Amino acid sequence: MRATLMYGAGDVRVEQVPDPVIERPTDALVRITASCVCGSDLWPYASMKPEGGPTLMGHEFIGVVEDAGPEVTTLARGDLVVAPFAVSDGTCVFCREGLHTSCADPQAGFWTNASGQAEAIRVPLADGTLVKLPVEADSALVPSLLTLADVFGTGHHAALTGGVSPRTRVTVIGDGAVGLLAVLAARRLGAERIILMGRHKARTDLGREFGATDVVSARGEEGIEAVRELTGGHGTHVVVEAVGTMPAYRQALGVVRPGGVISRVGIPQYEDAPIGFGSLFLRNIRLAGGPAPVRAYIEELMPDILNGSIEPGKVFDTTIGLDAVPVAYQDMAARKSLKVLVKP
Repeated sequence: MRATLMYGAGDVRVEQVPDPVIERPTDALVRITASCVCGSDLWPYASMKPEGGPTLMGHEFIGVVEDAGPEVTTLARGDLVVAPFAVSDGTCVFCREGLHTSCADPQAGFWTNASGQAEAIRVPLADGTLVKLPVEADSALVPSLLTLADVFGTGHHAALTGGVSPRTRVTVIGDGAVGLLAVLAARRLGAERIILMGRHKARTDLGREFGATDVVSARGEEGIEAVRELTGGHGTHVVVEAVGTMPAYRQALGVVRPGGVISRVGIPQYEDAPIGFGSLFLRNIRLAGGPAPVRAYIEELMPDILNGSIEPGKVFDTTIGLDAVPVAYQDMAARKSLKVLVKP
């Protein structure tokens, strides 16, 4: 089959690789009908050393079940399914608590060296990981349903762990797909005011469509001052940090109000960050977020997509075939595309 491999920074190729096969009785084979390039894929695209490659790429996909192991009980051939960006069994103590990204099964974990940007893929722990979709593969809802694999679930996680409610004001830092869908998630949870910090007009315009009440294009101290002016000098109850860099975190510190929450969901993240007396402790600021257990949210979020009340798939501004995936990486890295949908 054809699959996407990254050989190093800036070097993405679509090549022939061996077809996936059933390896364990809990596996399923899925023929991929829709996938995409994630903003997190751009970090290795910018920095991966050649000795680290080649590695298969892609962790967000929808597809049709072609075969399944004898212990798979909830899925059948022909089912259209969406896959979260982490494999989980759905039965361990952490999955039962809604923390599927910490699943205790030895086969569980994030898709690494996986072929989500490909023609097919082997899915471990299929019963726990895959979710059946009540539409056909050619449905107009597929782009929005694909966001349940990662970006919409991640935006929802950011808003939820931040404690967004009808009484909260929210700042979202970052106008990538996750940031924009954090805006949509915050609006869905009833936030009364949502300030989007972003610099790309086409993206911030979509953010306004998703529910942003204000847009601040400035960064750093200038951006912090602008948000504080909009909020009576106090900042907002919740800040979603959807970038994952230290400057974004420092910006979050500047715009969160006393007693507020910073919810971090951006990648790549950082180990050394101010959390002490003068940054978080003195102002009773809490730190939340983390990798989103999107499997826990799919059943909650899907009905609003199916009934048309939200359309998170609008973050896809380009659609390509599999052979054009290297161009998709180039265009997303150059900010020519927001998020690229791949139709193998």
